[in-house]
Amino acid sequence: MDNVHCRFSSTVAPVENGPENGDIYPTGDGLVDAFGDLAALPVEVEERRPTCLRCRRPQKVCLCPFLPSQPLEVSTCLYVVQHPAEESRVLRTVPLLATCLPQGKCNVIVGRRFNEEKHPELAAVCHDSRTLILYPGPKSQNLEELVQCRDVGAINHNVIIIDGTWSQAKNMFLKNSMFHLPKQVQLNRTLSSQYVIRTQPSNICLSTLECAAVALSVLERNDEIQEVLLRPLKALCSFQLQHGAQIHHSKEHLLKTGMYDKPMPKNKRKIKRMEKLLTDHSICPR
Repeated sequence: MDNVHCRFSSTVAPVENGPENGDIYPTGDGLVDAFGDLAALPVEVEERRPTCLRCRRPQKVCLCPFLPSQPLEVSTCLYVVQHPAEESRVLRTVPLLATCLPQGKCNVIVGRRFNEEKHPELAAVCHDSRTLILYPGPKSQNLEELVQCRDVGAINHNVIIIDGTWSQAKNMFLKNSMFHLPKQVQLNRTLSSQYVIRTQPSNICLSTLECAAVALSVLERNDEIQEVLLRPLKALCSFQLQHGAQIHHSKEHLLKTGMYDKPMPKNKRKIKRMEKLLTDHSICPR
């Protein structure tokens, strides 16, 4: 510290090629004064835009007019298992979903790995015979067929939905054995995603909110639920497009129309996955 103090306290010799011959650099006291003047300058604090307490959106683009006046009455309980990366995304759909449902009907659990010791509540849900996990695949049963062949009127189902990108969701499903306990179901309705401000792998892949909207309308046997839940999502996308956002076509659409402008992958697994986008229309590839 003494050496540092001496260095700043010593006077520097004149510089011949300075602005004016004979000028010298400031001494240590001069530096202190200069920094003191800078410290005294007022700090400009950026004012945050007023935020709506209900939808948590800026008031200028508040989505409350598009939300139900009262939470939807549903018997189904949702458990959204969310990848940590989703928390930092600005345009998420899960907060809109939670706002539309009663407290306790949309439970969000954040993480990548889950086990019975650290997550006993989620483990209990996975062991519950009434629980379904919404994840497409060859072992999945169509949810509508399940409802038709069972008397579900007296059953209050739990539905687990994995929230993340498609690769994140696949990784979470495969590496968490608890998620293989519930009955695996998928959606059979042909619905194109309204979430046009985020790229989807294929035209039939849906956002988390859209999956929940369709699943709830099927289990509750009420198509109006789907319409009510999709209303704020459509408004969100409309606001974003009005403020400069671009429509994101699915990767499937870009490949089919020759608009895919990224380098084609060299990895055989990725090539096979992209070929599947063009040929397999039965399920969303994960």
